Amino acid sequence: MAFRISDIDETQAPLLEHLVELRTRLLRAFLAFALAFGVCFYFVRTIIAFLVRPLVEAGETRLIYTKLYEAFFVEVKVALFAATFISFPVIANQLWAFVAPGLYAKEKKAFLPFLLATPVLFTAGGALAYLVVMPTAFHFFLGFQGETGGLQLEALPATGDYLALVMQFILAFGISFLLPVLLMLLNRAGIVSREQAVSSRRYVIVGIFIVAAVATPPDVISQLLLAVPLLLLFEGTLILMWFTERRDRRAEAEQEAAPQVAATE
Repeated sequence: MAFRISDIDETQAPLLEHLVELRTRLLRAFLAFALAFGVCFYFVRTIIAFLVRPLVEAGETRLIYTKLYEAFFVEVKVALFAATFISFPVIANQLWAFVAPGLYAKEKKAFLPFLLATPVLFTAGGALAYLVVMPTAFHFFLGFQGETGGLQLEALPATGDYLALVMQFILAFGISFLLPVLLMLLNRAGIVSREQAVSSRRYVIVGIFIVAAVATPPDVISQLLLAVPLLLLFEGTLILMWFTERRDRRAEAEQEAAPQVAATE
């Protein structure tokens, strides 16, 4: 089992064996991605129907494409996008199976929660973008349709532009929601302490709003819908850091007290 916790391997494989294993792991990951791409490309119309649902619910009934080859390449991009998500568990498992033999049992136990939390947080961010942010943003954008100065304004979203915007939303929110994983990894590695994170709170807040402004379309609603959850995740990570650091200090105190107790006995 790739996720079985055992101590570091006693044997040291030669470099050639490591390279052969790396090639095998990469080949398996590529085959998983290629298989997922084939399945996604076969069902690409269904996937596109899922991605355009927020636009349909906002009141738009059609997408256009102005280049003859645009629709085909859009389907390829969507299939690649979906295949990445579907094949990620296999790719992550192969990566873990390659790295795990070089880790001690304590390191494996410390790293596994972050590996498991990554897809959960990414999915939560993507779900927030799909279920809340995109419908809200599309209602706002489509609200500019109508008559202005005697001219009729009508939205004619292009297929490629719309699906690129949807994928941008999902990736931006998914990757941004990995902030707790990054902070906790830095904390467990001893690079960033909770006190340092608290003292840098004002800079983190500014950075979050800058990321929200860059990663989302230039409307305040989308930016706030990304910035506010990130601020809550940051504060929640500080609380989690407090618990983990408190637990570590207690464990260190017990280890220091153990030899003294043994000596008195």
